[in-house]
Amino acid sequence: MTGYAETAFTNGYEFTQGSGYRLPTYPFVEPPELRAEGRTGHHPVVIVGAGLAGLTLACALARLHVPAVVVDEDDTVGVKGASSRGICYTQKSLEIFHRLGVYDRIAAKGIQWHVGRTFAGHDEVYSFDLRQQPGFDLSSQPPFINIQQFYIEGFLVERIQELGGVELRWKNRVQSFTQDGERATLTIETPAGDYRLTADHVIDASGARSPFREWVGASVTAKKGDDRWCIADVRFGKQPPVERHTWIEAPFNENRAVWQHLMGDNVWRIDYQMAPHSDPEVVSREDVVRERLTRQFGADCELEIVWVGPYAYRSECVDAMRHGRLFFMGDSAKVVCPFGARGGNTGVADADNLAWKLAAVLQGRAPACLLDSYHEERHEAARQNVLVTNRTARFLRPADGAERVFRTAALTLARQFPFARQLVNTGRMAVANTYTASSVCGGTGGTSVQNVRLQWPDGSAGTVNDLLAWAGGDLLLLVFGDPGPTGIARLRALAAEAPLRVVQVVAPGQAAAAVEHVRDPQGHVQGACHVFGHAWALLRPDAYVAATGEAIDAGVIDAISRALGTHGADA
Repeated sequence: MTGYAETAFTNGYEFTQGSGYRLPTYPFVEPPELRAEGRTGHHPVVIVGAGLAGLTLACALARLHVPAVVVDEDDTVGVKGASSRGICYTQKSLEIFHRLGVYDRIAAKGIQWHVGRTFAGHDEVYSFDLRQQPGFDLSSQPPFINIQQFYIEGFLVERIQELGGVELRWKNRVQSFTQDGERATLTIETPAGDYRLTADHVIDASGARSPFREWVGASVTAKKGDDRWCIADVRFGKQPPVERHTWIEAPFNENRAVWQHLMGDNVWRIDYQMAPHSDPEVVSREDVVRERLTRQFGADCELEIVWVGPYAYRSECVDAMRHGRLFFMGDSAKVVCPFGARGGNTGVADADNLAWKLAAVLQGRAPACLLDSYHEERHEAARQNVLVTNRTARFLRPADGAERVFRTAALTLARQFPFARQLVNTGRMAVANTYTASSVCGGTGGTSVQNVRLQWPDGSAGTVNDLLAWAGGDLLLLVFGDPGPTGIARLRALAAEAPLRVVQVVAPGQAAAAVEHVRDPQGHVQGACHVFGHAWALLRPDAYVAATGEAIDAGVIDAISRALGTHGADA
């Protein structure tokens, strides 16, 4: 056996500079397959890659009592020498992290900002304050939090260890993958030797350089641009305003774009757009970066360069997110330009989507065909996110001709007329994608439900996430209004036969007709489910509406059957 090689730099990270972040390290533990020489271990789920998507999936499975193994070629979170990476986590992701039990840690370490300003040259084109937008505070989680990605990954590791049931194997690198009708097989390299694992399902969360694409013959739609950027993570002696500043044409950066955000630990993320085809080694040299920062913040600015890293963006999307027993997730499935925080956040949503479906299938609550809906739903989301980010990339680096004329006109108009500000595209923030082509959602389903507040019967405060936790991985049927004695009898019969929990949502001034009920004093739960009056909404464990309706009739049964994948299935 050759010696175990340390993880190599990728994506230009070998050119990083700065004092760096201190990342945790996790011990290598010899796998039991090596201690019992020649034994092949078997697990229901093997997750390859302990990054953001892989750890989110592992944590969700642990919470749903699904045993799994995570293998990662490194012994830390983040990437050694390039540990900052993603920084902005949107409301849907924060609601998922709340369900997983790590949100409070993220909120304590991260930063929230409310005011954003966009500049073109020396002019402020427009500004906004999120606190003035409708629905700002409906969810228990804010619109987003800025925090370095490795912190979230570290919090997920802590939570997985608290929950138990999921094994984390560090310095375990997958060398090969095969599958057949009965199982998937992986060969894994470690510092102590090689071994084999078999699994019912394998999730590839190993990132943009995934070898699984080649191993399963996955086709990829890809586009590579010539735009170059350089990140500088910086601490200042004198803090700038805690606002997001964006320059489309920054006079201190040769009229190229610049982003300025605050993250955890009083570290500012400054993104500089570079000249096309720039040399990554040159643009990330510390003396070059300091000169760039001095042009922006002044010669008397006191600063510490924590980390610098160049990157070139590209967009990629696998044509199928499921290949037999293998599922692509996160950057393995798609790579998007880093505008609007649509990379890491969509990987978190991938994990949340697949986790409850794996649990339902492995625990006998749904047929195996339910897993096909992972591709239907998350591939639609991936294609949409690639499309949206590519449009932003074209606005920030327009081609000569019509694209450049359009950008110039949009900026000129936006300086004077509010209607034109929506044409200025500096990144459309990631949202919870709607599923329009899902076979397990009805025509009124496929939309995300915010984690709005409610009241328990005793008057204490709760949230939609609390209800989902109470449901324990089953479907949750929310009934608005009084279903009447006949409706209640039908619902009890349904709950006794299906993996379903039923709750009446009681409006102000209304009497509860069911023992299991919650109160909706401000109508936020009903609004979040997109229904009105006497109605019902069937919620999935990932806080998506599977279907809605009015009468407690066969439509409820059909919706439950469809949501579990049994609608028209053989099993």
